[in-house]
Amino acid sequence: MTMNRDQFLEDGYLIVREAIPPEELESVRTAYEVLVDRQRELWTHDRKPGDPPGGLWESAPQPRLNLGAMSTLIDEHSAKAGETWLFPQIHGTSSALLDVPDAAVTEMMLMCNPVRDHGPARWHRDMYPPYCAPLRGYIDDILENGPRYVQWNITLYDDDVLWVVPGSHKRINTPEENARILEDPHAAVPGGVQTRLKAGDGVIYILPILHWGSNYSTKKRRCIHGGFSLFSQYEDLSYLDYLTEEVQTAFQRWDRRSQDMKDQTETALRAFMNGDTTEYFSALDRLHPGRGEKGRALSTVFLSKTARRIDQVKRPGFERLSEQEQGWAVRPHPMTLQWGAAFADRFTVQEAALLWKRFKPVDELVRSDDMQFAPSFQGADSYYHFIDMPASEAILEII
Repeated sequence: MTMNRDQFLEDGYLIVREAIPPEELESVRTAYEVLVDRQRELWTHDRKPGDPPGGLWESAPQPRLNLGAMSTLIDEHSAKAGETWLFPQIHGTSSALLDVPDAAVTEMMLMCNPVRDHGPARWHRDMYPPYCAPLRGYIDDILENGPRYVQWNITLYDDDVLWVVPGSHKRINTPEENARILEDPHAAVPGGVQTRLKAGDGVIYILPILHWGSNYSTKKRRCIHGGFSLFSQYEDLSYLDYLTEEVQTAFQRWDRRSQDMKDQTETALRAFMNGDTTEYFSALDRLHPGRGEKGRALSTVFLSKTARRIDQVKRPGFERLSEQEQGWAVRPHPMTLQWGAAFADRFTVQEAALLWKRFKPVDELVRSDDMQFAPSFQGADSYYHFIDMPASEAILEII
């Protein structure tokens, strides 16, 4: 795995043949198809006025399942869908490439074909700086410390939809890439590589690699999608009883670790709020062991977003925020140290206001007086910097 990891860090992606063992493939297909049928039925039943007869399943360019939100639909007939994430070629490879003993599965989804052709998607990086951090912050951290998160596409049938640009996870777009994406974001870009996967194969990649869903056609597609990090957050683990004892133990272990990471996040936030430099950096080291200066700066930007969300949730008038702002404030995203609305209850209204006041200078460092835009990012124009990251010293000296 050492040679593979070196190549993975260089290219930003790695194709893993037979990520699903051949003898397991049919049972995995069956389990996911049970969930597809149940999700399609729910979306058909819950369609809104004006929706097509099949609801979201019929209108979406890429219908998706989210196992974390479907816990009540998982039973003995679909348990294999959850167990898949512990296959050695998936969990073991993720841990090795992250260079951690026991990576935790985060999002667990399935991408499906639409009921009518939607053609190619847009080239993009899976990030939006107002929600997380500027691109250079990710790049610097990856170059200094390696990735914090790896993402998978694991296909149940032959699949050549995903394209990636090797090495783009550790650099900004080239002028040629920007020109091509501005001209037509739905067409191939120079240097793009098509990941041609056979049934059971997977491709694991480092965000924020530049990538493309090249064709959302009606050809049957069942592509397991999700990732691994050091910790996660599980809304409901009631389905664990249907999984094997080994898998149950793994999810319980990851959940305990993640609960501890919430406590460490609170410790870091309170230390920053109180100006306790020693405790703040100790908490960061417990959250992301071994990170260097660039990594600590990136974590601090993440925590500035968390501080803002906590203040928004606690402050009167939350309901008057935009739907997007409300969604960001309440939606957990553990990879960027955002733990959702319930986490805000650890702070009083007064503490939340002080916390945001302390972190606001960090926020101001990643904002501009002028509206910002850059090709290939998700989301609209914003006052937050898409590309440029302040010097680590400027961020870290604020504490």
